[in-house]
Amino acid sequence: MAVLRALAAPFVVPGPAGVAVRTRLRLSAVEERVLGEVGGWLGSLTSEDLAVRCRDGLDHDAEHWAARKRALTGRSSSRWAGSITKATHDQWALARRGLAAHIHSLEAGIATVRHRLSLPVGEKGTRRAPGGYRSRREWHAKSRRLTVLEARHARAVADWRAGRVRVVRGGRRLANARHHLPEARLTEGQWRRRWVAARLFLSADGESGKRYGNETIRITPEGQLSLKLPAPLAHLANAPHGRFVLERPVVFPYRGGEWTDRVAGNRAVAYTLHHDTDRDRWYVTAAWQRKAAPVLPLGAALAAGCVGVDMNDDHLAAWHLDVHGSPVGEPHRFPYDLTGTAQHRDAQIRHALTRLLHFARQCGVKAIAVEDLDFEREKTREKHGRRKRFRRLVSRFPTSRLRARLVSMAAEHDLTIVAVDPAYTSRWGAQHWRKPLTTPRRRTTRHDAASIAIGRRAQGHPVRRRTAPPRAHQSDAHGHRTAQAPPDIPGREEPRPRIPGPRTRSAPPGHGANAGNQNAQHRSGRSAEHTHSRSVFRNGGSSSPR
Repeated sequence: MAVLRALAAPFVVPGPAGVAVRTRLRLSAVEERVLGEVGGWLGSLTSEDLAVRCRDGLDHDAEHWAARKRALTGRSSSRWAGSITKATHDQWALARRGLAAHIHSLEAGIATVRHRLSLPVGEKGTRRAPGGYRSRREWHAKSRRLTVLEARHARAVADWRAGRVRVVRGGRRLANARHHLPEARLTEGQWRRRWVAARLFLSADGESGKRYGNETIRITPEGQLSLKLPAPLAHLANAPHGRFVLERPVVFPYRGGEWTDRVAGNRAVAYTLHHDTDRDRWYVTAAWQRKAAPVLPLGAALAAGCVGVDMNDDHLAAWHLDVHGSPVGEPHRFPYDLTGTAQHRDAQIRHALTRLLHFARQCGVKAIAVEDLDFEREKTREKHGRRKRFRRLVSRFPTSRLRARLVSMAAEHDLTIVAVDPAYTSRWGAQHWRKPLTTPRRRTTRHDAASIAIGRRAQGHPVRRRTAPPRAHQSDAHGHRTAQAPPDIPGREEPRPRIPGPRTRSAPPGHGANAGNQNAQHRSGRSAEHTHSRSVFRNGGSSSPR
C-alpha cells in the first residue's frame, strides 16, 4: 500500500510591498539624443564598476564600496555614483543566487544519473523514483554524461567558493545572438540598437525628505521631468544647476493619484528610463514601497466561500465554492497562450488573471485558492529522460511569475490569495468530483475537478464527497455517515423543505409541513414505530415482550 506524504496546511499569501507603474515619454529628436548620450556614459561607468565588483569577489566590504563610489563621483555625481554601485552590487548578488541554483540543479541531475546507472538495464521505475536505462547503449551514453555533469559541478563549486560570477551587462542571450543573427532574425544594425539600449543606465533611487522624492531624476506633481547631468556632460543642460528638462509633461494614467500624493509629500520614488528599440519609444517607470497590508486571518478570508483555481499550461480552471465546500454554478476557464515573445506571454497572463479576478468579485468571495507550485526540482533533464514534451511544459510554466502577478493584482481588488499543498489535487479531484458533476450539457474536465479539490483543501474540508458507510449498519453507531454534515450542524435530520407549486401525485396543501413527523398528524393513536421504540427504551433495550 502506497504511503501518502503529509500535506502542508493552507496559508494566506502576504500582499505586495512595492508598486511600479510605467508610462510613455513623448520626446523630440534632441531629447532622444541627449538621453542616449547620458545613458551611454553612465552605462560605461556601470560596466567598469561591475568589473571591479566581480574582481573583489568575497573580499568586498564597506571600504571597497566607499572606494568605488569615490572613484565614480568625480566622473558623474555623488547621487549617480550611489545608484551605480547599488545596481552593480544587486547584479552581482543576483548572479550569485543563480550560481547556487545551478549547483543545486547539477547535484539533482548527478544523483538521478547515479541512481539509474546503479539499477539493472531495463528495470521499470515507480512514481517516486525512475528505473534503469532501456539499453546498454543508453547506459553507456549516460555514464559519459555523468562525467560531464561532475566536471561542470566541480567548476561551479570552485567559482562559488572563490566568489566568482559570470555576468554580461545587456544579457548573455543577446550577446550570443550576435554570432547567430540569421537564427535570431536580426540584422547587424537591429542587434546593435538592442545591445546599446540594453546597456544604457538611467536609473536613480528615491530619497525620502528630498524635493519630490528624488534629486537625480525628478518629476514634479505637474509632470515636468528633469534629470541631473553627469559632470562631463554638463554642457548639455538646458536648466540651472546642470539639469536637463523635458518639454512635454509626464502623465501616469495608472495609480496617478497615489504617485501624486507621494511626490507632493516628498517621499521616496525611484525612476528608470528605458528605450524600447522594437517600437522606438521611450518609457519611464516609477517605483516605490508602501506598507504591507495586514495579513487577513484564514478564517476571515474564507468566510464567504472561495474560488478554487487550477493552473495549467494553457488555461486557468476556476470554480466557485460556498462556505461548505460545495461547487456553485458552472466551471470557468480562462485561456492564455505561452508561445511567442516575452511581452506576448506577459500580456496573456495579465489578461487571464484580470478575467479571473472579475469572476471572483462577481461571485462575492474574498479569497482565491491556488496551488503552492514549485517546479525547480522537476526541471532537471535527467529526471524525466525521454519525456521531452513534459520537460518542455514544466520548464516554460510561469509558476513564480503567475503567482506574483496574481498576488499583486488581487490586492487591488481586495481579494486574498490562499496557497495550498498541490499533492494529489488532480487525482483526487478527478476521482471524487469529475463524474458526479458531469451532465449531458456539461463536460467536467480533470482540471475543473482539481479546482474543487484545491478550494476544499483551502477551506479545511476533505476532498472526497462522502466518507465510507458504517461497517455494521446504516446508523450513527460508528460516527456520522457524511462528511458534509457533521453532528453539530442544526437541522441535519429534519425533513426536506417542500417545494411549492403543483406536482404529480403530491400531498394536498398543508400536509407536507408535518410529513417528516408521523406523530404530528391527525390520527387517533401514535405511530407504531414510535410506540415500539418507547417500549424498547422502557424495557431496557429488549424488544421481546415480558
